[in-house]
Amino acid sequence: MIEPFTVPFMGRALAEIALLALICGPVGVFVLVRRLSFVSDALTHTVFPGVVVGFLAGGADGIFLGALVAGLLTAVVLTVLTRGGAVTDDASTAVLLTAMFSLGVVLVSRRSSYTSDLTTFLFGRLLTVTTQQIAETAALAAVILGLLAVGARALLFRAFDPVAAAAAGYRTFWLDLWLNVLVALVVVAAVRAVGTILVVALLIVPAAAARLVTDRPAVLALLGTGLILAAGYAGLLISWHASIGYGIALTSASTVVLLLVAAYLVLLPAGRLR
Repeated sequence: MIEPFTVPFMGRALAEIALLALICGPVGVFVLVRRLSFVSDALTHTVFPGVVVGFLAGGADGIFLGALVAGLLTAVVLTVLTRGGAVTDDASTAVLLTAMFSLGVVLVSRRSSYTSDLTTFLFGRLLTVTTQQIAETAALAAVILGLLAVGARALLFRAFDPVAAAAAGYRTFWLDLWLNVLVALVVVAAVRAVGTILVVALLIVPAAAARLVTDRPAVLALLGTGLILAAGYAGLLISWHASIGYGIALTSASTVVLLLVAAYLVLLPAGRLR
């Protein structure tokens, strides 16, 4: 139960999952309450061209900066588009998602190693996380938790009663931008470990599972964080024993996500009874 994590790459993978749990758990609550699952999915895809540009410009070390720039830029553009009113929010989000993701595919297809690079960008490589990447994730986690602590009350007010929040003097546009930036930063923190596609599972599934047993925001955040930690530990352990003991290749990140989905299905009857 413990010995696999004495291997350096397994220990680093578990540390990365623990850091992601600390930020995905609380931020996922706001994504769930605001019903921003599609927006979160869009942000994970719009970061993709930034990841590719960063990789092409600076190799693996350039991914972080490229994803950060693309994430912050798309958070601003997405907030502006969804507040314009000319078209519906979901249509604006879909246009931005498809445009940015297609741009990323075009850029990555210019390389001879197109297939392997695309797989890495989309699904990540949790077991190859380096100490530097863990340090970058920790720094982003500190920023995200700090921003969340400062704006949590206003963001909750905006989520449950936007009219009253506006009447109380809160600028809802800036609160929407605040939340989109938080989601974008979470995506940037997780993109190299679990890829652009699986990030949305860490943001949405734990909060949705926790919502089946409670409706208190603080408890939702704690349960969501705990679920990610448990699924991360169990997923890494299962993939290790499957590969070492039985010769079955299981990707760690996908195993973690499947365990989160399994937790949701297990809790589903409890939610119906409740």
